[in-house]
Amino acid sequence: MSQVHPGDAPRVHDLIGIGFGPSNVAMAIALREHNARVGGQEPVTAHFFEQQQSFGWHRGMLIDDATMQVSFLKDLVTLRNPASEFSFLCYLQSRNRLIDFINHKNLFPLRVEFHDYFEWAAAKVGDLVSYGHEVVSVTPFVHDGTVEHLEVTVRSGSGLEVHRARNLVIGTGLRPLMPEGVRRGDRVWHNSDLLRKVDGLEGTSPSRFVVVGAGQSAAENVAYLHRRFPGAEVCAVFSRYGYSPADDSSFANRIFDPGAVDDYFAAPDSVKSQLMAYHGNTNYSVVDIDLIDDLYRQMYQEKVLGTERLRFLNVSRVTAVEEGPDGVRATVKSLVTGEETPLDADIVVFATGYSPADPLGLLGEVADRCLRDDEGRVRVERDYRIATEPGLNCGIYLQGGTEHTHGITTSLLSNTAIRVGEILDSLLDRSVKSTSDEARPATDGTGSAVGQSPRPGSSGL
Repeated sequence: MSQVHPGDAPRVHDLIGIGFGPSNVAMAIALREHNARVGGQEPVTAHFFEQQQSFGWHRGMLIDDATMQVSFLKDLVTLRNPASEFSFLCYLQSRNRLIDFINHKNLFPLRVEFHDYFEWAAAKVGDLVSYGHEVVSVTPFVHDGTVEHLEVTVRSGSGLEVHRARNLVIGTGLRPLMPEGVRRGDRVWHNSDLLRKVDGLEGTSPSRFVVVGAGQSAAENVAYLHRRFPGAEVCAVFSRYGYSPADDSSFANRIFDPGAVDDYFAAPDSVKSQLMAYHGNTNYSVVDIDLIDDLYRQMYQEKVLGTERLRFLNVSRVTAVEEGPDGVRATVKSLVTGEETPLDADIVVFATGYSPADPLGLLGEVADRCLRDDEGRVRVERDYRIATEPGLNCGIYLQGGTEHTHGITTSLLSNTAIRVGEILDSLLDRSVKSTSDEARPATDGTGSAVGQSPRPGSSGL
């Protein structure tokens, strides 16, 4: 393992990104387009570090017929820069599918197709990211009592490296959420593992699956397992009478508009709570109505034919899971009668959502300089920058974990393009660039300069 010596003096980046999912890919694109616009005149220097060995976005949920829940126009760039060469339409043109997509007359691409678009876009800014690099700590560099920049320690197969940044943008995504007391195992899955683990069942004859949850992912898992394993029973367990349809009506969808972020940020806490209560059914624990109808139709058809494989255990909850070498037993409790029924299965899938990663988890003592609100949540300014104590001159920006301040679009794709433009504007407006030790115009994973020239067709903000 290489050693990091105190005397080492890495060059200082204007921005280091932690994580390289869709949000930080969009950030890298915004930087690339800005630098192309300004040419050689003070480009923003940046680099991103991603723990995965290659780009990947919810790979375990890329079911072959699952579609996006947002319009293709809410890609990584279009709402910020409709003329961008990084748009979904440009991707389609590069894949020779633009006409075919137009003839399809659909705003919502397949999820596997949108993932391929993300990979395509990520590859176009691949010189700005180091894959297989895990950020393990962030420490302040203090001079005369002021934190002038942050030292980011990164671990890879080559050992440890230290990189310096005037600003950070944290885009580490969401973490799978399991019910309290339930741990993932060989037969107890979170739906994020579905496609990775289901291939291990090839050649076997599972007799029963249990899927827990009432949202889009749960319903997709039920439909997928029912289709893929025609000899197995699939039991859906949820506390409602049935799946609730997502409200994707035009007026309700305005909660995803960029202007809605301004409204939410400025609103008092009581109004924030009301807005989430009113419009949570645009995103949380809801299912596309077409999928609901398909599942009900399938269930009814099986009842008519006397071949029931699709069962819905509604107004119920899984209260215990016991995994054994040959199966798993789920205890299902009726919320009406309180009666508990053991349900033996081959696999139990929990489609129970995600939780945001702790945005301050990597910041160490820098986190002590970050301000919190009365409920202990990190305080975030309108430009997605964490509010900090005086004396910390570095900006720490969040792409996620800001639902309490910025609303429902925090973890969604709807506002990604606009958000990264606002973060870049904040970087430029705060004039945090120094002129003494810049890494121009971009850097590779070791801090060495990488040549860059404006890209034809690029446009600025």
